[in-house]
Amino acid sequence: MPRTKQPTRQTRPEAEPEDERLKLVADNRRAFFNYSIDERVEAGVALTGSEIKSIREGRVDLRDGYARVDHGEAWLRNVRIPRWPQASAWEPDDPMRVRKLLLHRDEIDRLAGAVAQRGYTLVPLRMYIKAGRAKVEIGVAKGKRQYEKRQVIKERDAAREMDAAIRRRTREG
Repeated sequence: MPRTKQPTRQTRPEAEPEDERLKLVADNRRAFFNYSIDERVEAGVALTGSEIKSIREGRVDLRDGYARVDHGEAWLRNVRIPRWPQASAWEPDDPMRVRKLLLHRDEIDRLAGAVAQRGYTLVPLRMYIKAGRAKVEIGVAKGKRQYEKRQVIKERDAAREMDAAIRRRTREG
């Protein structure tokens, strides 16, 4: 008896895997203005219990933050994560404390080599929750000069004026 082909069952397209969903908590837009970003690296952050709860509420300030490699370990500095209001009294109360970045050895070595070059630094670009864990995106960045920043502002203003002119013309015509 010849085998007949079984009809294929139609399935719904699979939803995005849960570990790929990101909840953006903080964004360092100032870093994109002050630095040109050459490379990006995702790193975990060693946190206390009240800090992760503050992060989930979106209470993070990356503006003045930077990362540094000391003695073969990467550290996140000057990132403000305020204390969670319901935290117990025995937890540390320093919102600016130095936090360890969780990276593989080869990633730390690569970042250390990049920072050893003149003018490069490590800047936190954004912080997000991925699969229930706090992650920070670190950028290997080189500081922009003042004239480069002015050029960016000029280009942004020119684009804004062109968009406004196009909107005016479409409304009139």
